[in-house]
Amino acid sequence: MKISYNWLKQFLKTEWTPEQTSELLTDLGLEVEGLEPYQSIKGGLEGVVVGEVLTCIKHPNADKLKITTVDIGEESPLQIVCGAPNVAAGQKVPVATIGTTLYTDEGESWTIKKGKIRGEASHGMICAEDELGLGNSHEGILVLDNKVKIGTLAADLFDIENDYVFEIGLTPNRADAMSHLGTARDLKAGLVQKDINLELITPSVSAFQVENRTLKMDVNVVNKDLAPRYCGLTITGLKVKESPSWLQNRLKAIGLSPINNIVDASNYVLHELGQPLHAFDAFKISGNKIEVKTVEAGTKFTTLDGVERELHEDDLMICDAEKPMCIAGVFGGEYSGVSENTTNIFLESAYFNPVSVRKTAKRHGLNTDASFRFERGIDPNITEYALKRAALLIQEIAGGEITSDIIDIYPKKIKDFEVRLSFENAKKLIGEEIPREVIKRILSSLDIKVNNVTEAGLGLTVPAYRNDVQREADVIEEILRVYGYNNVKTTKKLNASISTTSRFEDYKIQNVVGNQLASQGFYEILSNSLTTPNYIGLSEQLKDEHNITMLNPLSNDLSVMRQSLLFSGLESISFNINRKRADLKFFEFGKTYHNYKDKREEFKHLSLFVTGNQNFENWHTQNKKSDFFLMKGHIVSILERLGISRYTETPINNDLFSEGLSIGLGKNNLVDFGLVKKPILKHFDISQDVIYADINWDGILNIIKHHRIKFKPISKYPEVRRDFALLLNEDIAFEAIYKIAKQSEKQLLKDVNLFDVYQGKNLPKGKKSYAVSFLLQDENKTLNDKQIDKIMTKLQNNFEKQLGAELR
Repeated sequence: MKISYNWLKQFLKTEWTPEQTSELLTDLGLEVEGLEPYQSIKGGLEGVVVGEVLTCIKHPNADKLKITTVDIGEESPLQIVCGAPNVAAGQKVPVATIGTTLYTDEGESWTIKKGKIRGEASHGMICAEDELGLGNSHEGILVLDNKVKIGTLAADLFDIENDYVFEIGLTPNRADAMSHLGTARDLKAGLVQKDINLELITPSVSAFQVENRTLKMDVNVVNKDLAPRYCGLTITGLKVKESPSWLQNRLKAIGLSPINNIVDASNYVLHELGQPLHAFDAFKISGNKIEVKTVEAGTKFTTLDGVERELHEDDLMICDAEKPMCIAGVFGGEYSGVSENTTNIFLESAYFNPVSVRKTAKRHGLNTDASFRFERGIDPNITEYALKRAALLIQEIAGGEITSDIIDIYPKKIKDFEVRLSFENAKKLIGEEIPREVIKRILSSLDIKVNNVTEAGLGLTVPAYRNDVQREADVIEEILRVYGYNNVKTTKKLNASISTTSRFEDYKIQNVVGNQLASQGFYEILSNSLTTPNYIGLSEQLKDEHNITMLNPLSNDLSVMRQSLLFSGLESISFNINRKRADLKFFEFGKTYHNYKDKREEFKHLSLFVTGNQNFENWHTQNKKSDFFLMKGHIVSILERLGISRYTETPINNDLFSEGLSIGLGKNNLVDFGLVKKPILKHFDISQDVIYADINWDGILNIIKHHRIKFKPISKYPEVRRDFALLLNEDIAFEAIYKIAKQSEKQLLKDVNLFDVYQGKNLPKGKKSYAVSFLLQDENKTLNDKQIDKIMTKLQNNFEKQLGAELR
């Protein structure tokens, strides 16, 4: 938001410099991100003076050039070569002296230098109107009034305005400060805190009067919830033309381009008071009737930018007796606006529902100065005042008469906010006790009325335009920002307390697992919880009725809360593959959201993604693709790190995977992982395999909270390893061998490991060979051969009986 320093001083007659004002505004929460000088004419006409043409003769070497001598008030006149057809002796003219910098309309600069033109010396330049930036004419030089004194600076003659412009980074909650008046209100409160009491001068509307009642508009507000207040009046006999220079300068300073006096006047009041207005050509209003209502969905409407738009059934429109004329609070229509032929207008000033305006603006992709303010909530009690201010300004610069009473439809007054402030709570939140008289003075300077005072606190009435101050905490924030954050003292003594949080806190476990995954080459991703509803069609596991839908989505692609972390992860993988990063390992802690019949629920997950090669390309290491078993190893390492060593594995029953496993403990399903189906990958333009794991983080946390770590000394006695080469049927998994071994010897068997698998030549059909190692250890003594042989014989017998295995 841009704020003009000169404009601001119309409200507060402060003597503070722009730099001082900038610092105070920042301290008040209106952060000044930039302070730039502004001149109504770039360069300020510095170096341009008034001169008198003494002589003017034809150039000897050019038919269209003339040699002049010009007196600019110095010891001797200047010889200047000029090509203007209208230059003549006796004229008073603007002269750009040597070293003067002039600017084109495009902002390019050029400097006047001493030189020769067709062999004749030229020591300056006699300027045309457009060369000085005073207009568009280039038919000849600018001839000044003969009464002007020679040597007068052009900057003094043409009243160049010098200003400073603040670029304020306004936070969305500060709708009250979106104008020069709102900024001045805050500045006044800040100055009061520094014992500088200045009157806030607001534009007077006492001269407002209705000259006659010859043009009346019949106004009907159909949707009163969407338009709580609607005001308007008519002005006739005005003349649409260029705005006066002072008004143009004000608008240009804050980055607006002047259009015509009527539009400029409404823009001026918008940035002055924060109240958007709209002027309709009264002759284009059919039936002299205004209706504020919604229209049928699909209605075509062309806006001022010439774009035909299809209206939504919830879009509030300003209509006449036959047709829509304007999207309320957002954008005007092409055929109802003010043109150069307009003589009569209907001037509108209203308060529209902020939510309605925001939805409409988003639907149509429009962002205007008016919608920007309506969306955040303007002052509902300034509507009529701003209308009078605009009407008087239009009369001043365009003439005309006010030809109707003010129409003010305001059936249900928007009330101020009642808030109770506790002195004790203020002290706790601020960290310092501010004197009560100071608190009352600050609140008074912010237009917050103190209704009653007790020993415990204050009863307050907050004006309706401060829609961000509705709670006690909001009031305390207001007190603190005006009192000054820098004024809150800090003690030299540092106090701290010992936290008694559990080691099983979610964030602590996340850090443990996150650090482990990072050390294994994973990168953490953070995806948006909002996603597109189209992903539901990729899986029967996900239901459309379980979607949690946004009431006011930014776009259709971000209109629902995600039911799975898979798709946001695939988006990240696709993004990286398209940028030549195909070997990826990602993890993400995130939530899924579900809308069930009786309630809405959210669940926390840890998702893992592995795709591409396992290692970077290297001359002595063969490239190996990431596969199912690599992912399983990562999952097992996570579970073991968290103390979960006993679990069951079952084939997965999930249409997201072409093959995979589910890992569970008791009734809890902890992990689903496997190879993502090709059709799903194709939807994201991914041609390589992706292995995905969905870890039930809520279930993991619930289990490990009951986990107790037991410590025991390392055994002094050696481990013994024995190996079997088992001939088995192809359908037998290692899991069966593991279970039988553990059941056969529960005390001395410490570990079972599969270290080789062979299938192919020299084996019977339908058979495979597993090379399995068994680790044995007694914690209390050294094992002897007899004990070891007994255990191995028992294992062999059980494998033969239960699995039909043979020793090779």
